[in-house]
Amino acid sequence: MKRLPPGSTAALQGPAENGHLPGRVTALAYFTEMALGGSKMDTWDKLNALHLDALREIGNIGAGNAATSLASLLGNRVQMTVPRAGVLPLKDMVSLVGHEEEPVACVEFTVAGPAPSKIFFLLNETSAYLLVDLLLGRPVGTTNAIDDMGASVLTEVSNILAGSFLNAFSDFCHLNLIPSVPAFAFDMLGAVLSSAFLEGGYFSDRALVIETKFYGEAITINGHFFLVPEDRALGIILQSLGLQLD
Repeated sequence: MKRLPPGSTAALQGPAENGHLPGRVTALAYFTEMALGGSKMDTWDKLNALHLDALREIGNIGAGNAATSLASLLGNRVQMTVPRAGVLPLKDMVSLVGHEEEPVACVEFTVAGPAPSKIFFLLNETSAYLLVDLLLGRPVGTTNAIDDMGASVLTEVSNILAGSFLNAFSDFCHLNLIPSVPAFAFDMLGAVLSSAFLEGGYFSDRALVIETKFYGEAITINGHFFLVPEDRALGIILQSLGLQLD
């Protein structure tokens, strides 16, 4: 994932009619155009209630494992609320986290193995600053920007959390899934999501989203895991759980 410069949601040019999108469009709007207009992915449309329950269970187990790792890193100073998981379209992913121009910290992993996927871990700006303070032993409220040290800390903790999430996911599905080296970005939500999805060619408008809230004395950290399987990978994940797509 390349770090986009501030304001990169302002304008992108991309193919549409006659090879160009008319006028100026936001990065998120461009991504949505590509996802809805150019996607060949239709596997999500085949999911029934049983499939969705299974995916939510994967999300809940993975988030629980990640919470245990975070509590260990912070000296058991945090607990986790029951995570909320569901399959959401892009517009709902954005509104769940905040708004398109809200700064977020995002760590992205490409997952190799029998079910190729991407995992994103997102923190809103306030939660990112708070987590940096807690992990570096600073008074809460010290961090007000993400410098190289902050980026390094967030990348490392996200690597641990995503690894914990993926390990639980792999064990539950009995699949050997291997994460890539993490890529970090701190930018506007719309730019981060569109850049991450488009660079990998993931023209889906849906993902499994797990919302987690870590809390302790006078602190609250809001995090979101996004699991985006490739089209064929979604079927493989479900088959590993004994479920078939029609």
